[in-house]
Amino acid sequence: MLTDIQCLTLPDKMQLYSILLDAIPSSILVLDGSLRIVSVNRNFLEKSQRLMKDTISRRLEEVFPAVILEHTSIKKQVYDCFEKKRVVRGHRMTYRAPGIPIRTYYYSILPIGADESVRLVVLLMEDVTEQVRLSEEVRRMERHLASVVESAQDIVLSTDLSGRILTWNSAAEKLSGFKFNEVKGHCWSEFCSQVANITGFLEQICFGSDVHTAEWELITKENQMIPVSWVVSPMMDDYRKVVGFVAVGRDLTEQRKLEYQLRQSQKIAALGVMAGGIAHEIRNPLAICSSAAQFLQEESLPTHFARECADKIQVSIEKISSIIENLLRFSRPTTASEMVSVDLVKVVQEALTLIASHAKVQNICVNSQFPKQLVLVSGVASLLQQVFLNLCLNAVNAMPNGGTLTVSFFLYSDCVEVQVEDTGVGINPKDFDKIFDPFHTTSPIGKGTGLGLTICYSIIKQHFGHILVESYLNQGSKFTVKLPLQQKDS
Repeated sequence: MLTDIQCLTLPDKMQLYSILLDAIPSSILVLDGSLRIVSVNRNFLEKSQRLMKDTISRRLEEVFPAVILEHTSIKKQVYDCFEKKRVVRGHRMTYRAPGIPIRTYYYSILPIGADESVRLVVLLMEDVTEQVRLSEEVRRMERHLASVVESAQDIVLSTDLSGRILTWNSAAEKLSGFKFNEVKGHCWSEFCSQVANITGFLEQICFGSDVHTAEWELITKENQMIPVSWVVSPMMDDYRKVVGFVAVGRDLTEQRKLEYQLRQSQKIAALGVMAGGIAHEIRNPLAICSSAAQFLQEESLPTHFARECADKIQVSIEKISSIIENLLRFSRPTTASEMVSVDLVKVVQEALTLIASHAKVQNICVNSQFPKQLVLVSGVASLLQQVFLNLCLNAVNAMPNGGTLTVSFFLYSDCVEVQVEDTGVGINPKDFDKIFDPFHTTSPIGKGTGLGLTICYSIIKQHFGHILVESYLNQGSKFTVKLPLQQKDS
């Protein structure tokens, strides 16, 4: 090829030079030492809307607007290139030819010459308008996303694969009291309660787990615990590989307060339902006390009979005291939320004790089957007792003409099921899908709040359990509560 070129005539070489110059997708100007243009390619002429005859032999200031030359110092850079014989690279210039939108160029100046002399320089201008536009668009989107994250009322944080915090928005700073520079690079788990196995949770997401939600308490700078509901999503790179995680956390403090108020109101409603049975249970020992006291007022009462009257008064008072103590224990407000080891058998037995009198008034036989050993679950005893009390009360109310209430335990290797079964009216199929909806009730107006089963469902979910229902119209219903057993090493 070199031999072929050497064989070309001068006009052919000039034509080849012109073809090559026009084929370059950048604007090119060749300048001599007096800054006159000795050559130019088609790309420049098209971008500048100039003609060849109006460009060749013109000085640089006749081709470029004076404001561009002053702003870029391009003349000085051309002189420097001639004098210092070195390439000038990477300068930015915006240029607007008449009738054409403003364009952005990155230009370089390259010396051309033989031996040590520089006879000409090439002004190479690459049109980067589109790249600049895209970069500005990307920066605008980044600013917009950053603004969205910073404006969010929920916690938004991101971590690397090992759970170390990379970003921490303003809501996280406000809720936790920790500034970003205080948490950056620290493990996310350092700011959550000890029960949060964040490392294992993130590993499960990497392995494709569908569970991306959790409730962990956030530890504030003042060492307070704030309940937070977390939604965690994996961050993917261009090859769909997990490179980190994004977590959005919502403060549950107000929701917990509302749930607490609902539970308390439902407790009061349950006490109202049991009032008839409670009054009956208290009235009987009171009648015994009254009769015994009347006998004791007689002067000629035999000593052994007087002692017997005193014993009956003592036993009756203890029975009344026991009833009142159970009622107080149930109705006492509790804000306990920490999961501790709970014997589920004792919890269910206490619930049955509370409804026993009410069931007796309704002519209902209560059958129960309890395991002999402890059945330990991790939970809050008062909340679990409220669940089983609600289920038992519902069962009693479903049997207005009497029937049988059966409570059974079924133990498995990792969980326990407690079944509360009645022989009542059953659930109408059209209501079956709504029984856990708030304020849904089939009771007469003023007889039910419609919150009992809603609260049961919420409490069991908080204990990582499930509640299942089977029901047949006019045959009865069976509610099954399934809870994970406490692990022996926990």
